[in-house]
Formats: sequence, C-alpha cells, structure tokens
Amino acid sequence: MTNSKTSDPGRSGPVTDHISSNGIAPDQASPDSNRTDPDRNCARCDRLVAFREKHRGLEPSWFNAPVPTFCGRNVKLLIVGLAPGLRGANRTGRPFTGDFAGDLLYETLIEFGLATGRYAARSDDGLTLIKTAITNAVRCVPPENKPIGEEIRACRPFLERTIAAYDDLKAIVLLGRIAHDTTLTTLGLKRSAHPFAHAAEHRIGNDLVLFDSYHCSRYNTNTRRLTPDMFKAVFRNVARHIA
Repeated sequence: MTNSKTSDPGRSGPVTDHISSNGIAPDQASPDSNRTDPDRNCARCDRLVAFREKHRGLEPSWFNAPVPTFCGRNVKLLIVGLAPGLRGANRTGRPFTGDFAGDLLYETLIEFGLATGRYAARSDDGLTLIKTAITNAVRCVPPENKPIGEEIRACRPFLERTIAAYDDLKAIVLLGRIAHDTTLTTLGLKRSAHPFAHAAEHRIGNDLVLFDSYHCSRYNTNTRRLTPDMFKAVFRNVARHIA
C-alpha cells in the first residue's frame, strides 16, 4: 500500500450539468465549461466525432454520444474506467452496460452492497447504485477502444469537475493505467509518487484513497491477468474504507 500525504482535492456540490461552486475556473471559450459531462454533440475531438457520426449512421438506435456518469445518492465512491465500449456503453448509454466488463463490475458492486437490483445489461434494468458513481476517463467511444493522448487531455476537465462534484468522496477506483494516470494528473499528483499496480492503494490527504485495479475487460479476465477474486478483493477493501 502506498501512503502519500498531499493536499486534499476540493469537492463540493451534487452532480449536475452545471456546477458553480466547485472551485474550478470556467473556460469562457467553451460552452460546456461548467458541465460534469459533455454535451451530446461534443466537438472537442475530431477523431471521436467522426467515429461517433459514422456509427450514428450505421446504428441509429444506439446511444452514440458521450456517455454520462452513472451515479447514486450520497456518493462516497467514484469508479473511473477507460472509455465506453462500442457495443456496450456506446450502445446503451450507461457506463459498463452491455459488454463483458459490466458483468463482473456490477456483480461485484451488488455483492458488496454498492448497488442493488438486477443487472440485465440494459440502461433500463432498474439497477441502482448505492453511494457510488461510475464514469470514464474518456466519455466518447474511441476506435478500437484506444483513446489517444490528446483525447484523454480534452476530456480531463469533465473528470475534474466530476471529482469536484462530490462532497463526501472517500474512494476512487481506477480501472487500468490510463484511468490511473489521468486521475493523478487531474488531482495534481506525480505518477512517480503513486505508481500503478493492481490492488495498490494511495492515500491522498486525510480522507481520499485511490484504489488501483486492472481493468475488468474480457481480455484481462480471459488471460487471467485479472481474476474475479482479485477484482473482488479490491472492492472488499473499498467497501471497508467507505463504510
């Protein structure tokens, strides 16, 4: 476990499209400067816009837009993934919904009392998060599920505002190295002081702990890089921390 003392990031206010009290200076040049999630037709990244428009034409019934954060009430835990899957969240409009990664994630959240209901891989399945929110480092689906650096940077303000939106945030679970690295940058932390490793824990200030995990992708679980037991061990520690 990595225990590092740094300044605690500011967090205030409920999650809304426009947050005025989070301490983040608005970018007056951007119409979405106060949003925690991009507009449906966000135009920040040319490559992602082109990919989105292509699939709006191919699959008009899909969501095909930046996928908003999925959250419950009184959030104490934020889970940060990589980006929406093409036939998962990009199709359904809810993070980790409709592809393999969601099967393990939501099963785990239900097991540890962080979600209730039945996960049926649809955004209307009635599943409810408990003190938990789920978002992605990049909110739009990227080609081959691989966002590039400029896209990660372009989406970082939304991550910053999302983190700042929760008064009682106690834990952030970072699914994979990209989620880990961009969250460190968002919080103004050095990667060298907080190296990524599965099951690593990084204490930030007095209250916030970052929990690392390999991403719960089909590839990682098929290759046994990540097993269900390994994944659930991380969330067992998370649930204990936020209790």
